[in-house]
Amino acid sequence: MTTPRELVAIVPENSIRFLGHDTHEHEVPHLIHVVTGVADIVADGERIPLHARENLWLAANVPHSVRLPSGGIVLGPLLSPATKPRERVQRLGALPALTELMTTILAAAPVTAEQVRPFREALDGLLRPLCRHYFPLVLPSHPVARAIAREAARSPQTLHELAARHGTSVRHVQRLFHDQTGLPFTRWRARARLNVAITRLGRGDSLTVAAGAAGYTSRNGLLKALSRETGLPSARLGTLPLAVLDAHRAAA
Repeated sequence: MTTPRELVAIVPENSIRFLGHDTHEHEVPHLIHVVTGVADIVADGERIPLHARENLWLAANVPHSVRLPSGGIVLGPLLSPATKPRERVQRLGALPALTELMTTILAAAPVTAEQVRPFREALDGLLRPLCRHYFPLVLPSHPVARAIAREAARSPQTLHELAARHGTSVRHVQRLFHDQTGLPFTRWRARARLNVAITRLGRGDSLTVAAGAAGYTSRNGLLKALSRETGLPSARLGTLPLAVLDAHRAAA
């Protein structure tokens, strides 16, 4: 019986989906979607294992390689130049809508530029909302305050602990945040944590998982924080949080 590894040679231009590829980069943003199996990816020097239905979104000119040790399959469509991730390497996890679209692309196997265009536009439409934070935030320009800002969303440390670790005072950090972001540190941090939680909800995570990723001790803690920031009742947010938040933003 012919093995899958032998079958890929029949269409050599598509064998990369099965065999992986060495380090290279693209001049436009790029999505890596694991159809089945496991992919061992190195992007910007970081090793990132991905499982079936998980996704990795790369900015332009990010060096990366892909290995498929378990005989898996990946798709790697190029995106429009404006469809940029928030970071050079953005993990998306498993998103049902993206899985459905990538499965359609695999089945349709578009070849010509005319055939590829509508699929790329559909990908752009799914991905672009994921590159924006729900609560817009300005990063402080001062290097110490910026370093603290990058840690604040996920670190369990208090402001006193963060300031001490970076060799500065709480008062100095508070002044920098107020002057350079327009928000007190506590509110800036609350919004940053909520952005983390909302991003995880967008990946398909539960409220409990999203709460833990954003530093909240419980699902209810996340809902109360969302309620404080949006003015929406916790009970309403707890049913379909993303749909409620999107409707609230559209009405604002």
